[in-house]
Amino acid sequence: MEQPVRIIVGLGNPGRDYAETRHNVGFMVLERLARRYGATWKMEKFHRAEVAAGPGVLLVKPQTFMNASGESAGSLMRYFKFAPEQVLVVYDDISFPVGTMRLRAGGSAGGHNGMKSIIAHLGTERFPRLRIGIGVPGQKNMVGHVLGKFAPEEQPMLEDALSKAEAAAAMVLSQGFQAAANQFNIRKEKKKKSPVAAECAETTAPAAIEQGELSPSSSCPEK
Repeated sequence: MEQPVRIIVGLGNPGRDYAETRHNVGFMVLERLARRYGATWKMEKFHRAEVAAGPGVLLVKPQTFMNASGESAGSLMRYFKFAPEQVLVVYDDISFPVGTMRLRAGGSAGGHNGMKSIIAHLGTERFPRLRIGIGVPGQKNMVGHVLGKFAPEEQPMLEDALSKAEAAAAMVLSQGFQAAANQFNIRKEKKKKSPVAAECAETTAPAAIEQGELSPSSSCPEK
């Protein structure tokens, strides 16, 4: 049976210098959730995190800097005696373009240092996460990319992704992780082959071609 999420951790770096950088989209989503629920942030020095109480959930922004995010998440999880499956982590992902987001039930850190720390301190890879695309760096320096700000033309796409992420996280709390994943992880359907294309594929079966009965394109219409 699916366990309810009781902690949502947004990953980012503390301080004004990092506030609008790509690496801080996790913080951006958590700030939206706090406004949604009318929750007030306060510093918990023992757990090294800013926390805000939502409806049946604790919103968390680790203040340890990205690479040590797991210290805060693990400390709060153990303090409240929750299971790792009850901790939803929101963070940036360079494998997705700006404007996209995905929910995932578990998996590796994928090279993300903040997630490496989370996994180490939760003691497992089996916990839900919400990934927000920040664009593929390409030829850019990785550090420069993730610590850089979004370009003006990316702002509308970023806004769309943050709004969807906020709504997805809220749905995780109200209806469960799987329901939210079914709603927000929309995949494009594969195009179905037309009857002509299907007939062509059948006619040019490998066995027929190998036997020299026809060439791969002999019975197919030109495109």
